[in-house]
Amino acid sequence: MANYDNITLEKGMYQSGRTLTEVLEGLDPSENYRGTSLEGLDAFSRQLKRFDIKVSGKGSDVVEKFFRTSNSAALFPEYVSRAVRQGMEEADVLSDIVATVTSIDGMDYRSITSTPSSDDKSMMKVAEGAFIPTTEVKTSSTLVKLHKRGRMLVSSFEALRFQKIDLFTVTLKQIGAYIARAQLKDAVDVLISGDGNNNAASSISSAVSDTLSYADLVSLWAALSPYELNTIIAPTGAMTKLLSITEMKDATAGLNFQSTGKMVTPLGANLIHTSAISGDAVIGLDRTCALEMVVAADVTTEYDKLIDRQLERAAISSIAGFSKIFTDASVKLTY
Repeated sequence: MANYDNITLEKGMYQSGRTLTEVLEGLDPSENYRGTSLEGLDAFSRQLKRFDIKVSGKGSDVVEKFFRTSNSAALFPEYVSRAVRQGMEEADVLSDIVATVTSIDGMDYRSITSTPSSDDKSMMKVAEGAFIPTTEVKTSSTLVKLHKRGRMLVSSFEALRFQKIDLFTVTLKQIGAYIARAQLKDAVDVLISGDGNNNAASSISSAVSDTLSYADLVSLWAALSPYELNTIIAPTGAMTKLLSITEMKDATAGLNFQSTGKMVTPLGANLIHTSAISGDAVIGLDRTCALEMVVAADVTTEYDKLIDRQLERAAISSIAGFSKIFTDASVKLTY
């Protein structure tokens, strides 16, 4: 296997469907460094060490250091992608509402769906010799709508060459946060309106207009049965009303919020705040079976412009879409 000091880096190592880090891991596996001082670093981090490029901390280098050699310049697009991905992870809410993530090669994807009847959910007794009841799982009639989200990075090398890399990372992480919030809106839209397969969420109303009460949360829990109400998504206005409910002031709920920063309803459901919902409504769902995320392209960066022209203009983007798995595993509560 190649040693990390002897790998020739070039643009051709950026391959469709694979990150530079994955390519480098194939050439320089991390398992070869167990028990050494480099244990804990992935293949990309070892290349940063090779060229003595510090991307964070008090001793962070300037952006120019990436371009000291042609080999080190080839690392720059991957650094950009990783910083954007880090920003997406820090702003991530999707992992709290998505049941599964499917990665595909291409732009066409047809998911599967199921709408169990009441009998399907009850799992009735089967007499000896009788037919076992069936639950139909079928291919969706329409393709999953994929959306490309991203930003155009516009700057000259001269404008950034003497800037600290960790300062530049802050900007890149914000781009990642923007992408994450846009994808969350896509997910919420699918939960409410469906994915084009006539599977919009069923809707119930609060007992008193313009009010949310503990009884309304119980009604939401009941409407979702037999699925588990483990997640509630609410916009700012609804969050204000929910947090004013007497039961939300329970000492245990408050202690959890103070220690973890996460709010849990009296019913045990995680409460997620987002501005992606318009109107006076909240969504209750079973995150274990309601939504599938389909990723056609992870965070990608136009590497040619970043390497050859030393930044100038480069697009940073991610392509993803969402599909409902069990149609009735999400319910909309309006007030």
